[in-house]
Amino acid sequence: MSVSGYLKLSIVAAFATIALKTGAWWFTGSVGLLSDAMESFVNLAAAVFALAMVTVARAPADRDHPYGHSKAEYFSSGFEGLLILGAALAIVWAALDRLLEPQPLQALGLGAVLSLLSSAINGAVAWLLLRAARSYDSIALEADGRHLLTDVWTSVGVVLGLLLVPVTGALWLDPVLAIAVALNIAREALGLLRRSIDGLMDRALNEADRQQIEVALAGLAQPEVRFDDLRTRRAAGAKFCELHMHVPGSWRLDTAAAHRMEVEAALMQAVRGLHVTIELLPSHVEPLGRARVNQEGEV
Repeated sequence: MSVSGYLKLSIVAAFATIALKTGAWWFTGSVGLLSDAMESFVNLAAAVFALAMVTVARAPADRDHPYGHSKAEYFSSGFEGLLILGAALAIVWAALDRLLEPQPLQALGLGAVLSLLSSAINGAVAWLLLRAARSYDSIALEADGRHLLTDVWTSVGVVLGLLLVPVTGALWLDPVLAIAVALNIAREALGLLRRSIDGLMDRALNEADRQQIEVALAGLAQPEVRFDDLRTRRAAGAKFCELHMHVPGSWRLDTAAAHRMEVEAALMQAVRGLHVTIELLPSHVEPLGRARVNQEGEV
């Protein structure tokens, strides 16, 4: 199944959970279950937007976008974060009103069954999305999967809390649980927004990928060949690295180019999805006009 296929599955799951959670709220009158149902509407909007952005991200490079459209996936996760944050604020607003005017709950057993059934659906889809995210290296799938997984745990927490209401007689438990749900999904929203901003600002590859590149370069270095000015960045599933390869000035151009191709092939084999740009320079030459950054991050 493709990335878009997994997101379409998420859309179908969102419709199913909206129906189940809305039914749970309708039968019980629980503001906690209402907050859970509202988050499912967020799931739907996020999955639809993610599908649109993934379609854009998979478009090939063109004249106006010579590096491709991979960063569109970051708009997807950022948009999802904003939606989740908006839902959290709406949940808090509804819960505060119910906290001031508590109301008795009804049909808790049926509501709990419907909510847990929706959680089972979300849990299964979240597992599939997170597994696919690792395979496709897609932040859009990961964001959607983590959001659904958060939804599962918040739903279970709401149901367990609601079942305590008839036992304890504490009607305030319902709105308090709704506020707890809101705080939890707001935390998830801020995490998604942070990752989206990082991606749009060309964050370097993770430590594991950088180490793979450095190990490969160390194995390819020779007394007369050295590498420096390694820089990396990531755009959703696309990974990029740039570096200088210094070779003896006496080498023929075809010899240097053949060696560069070997280095490129080795790096692409070391890190899946890596795009490599290598600038050839004579051993005694250092480039001018490029800002250099030391280990402390100073230019």
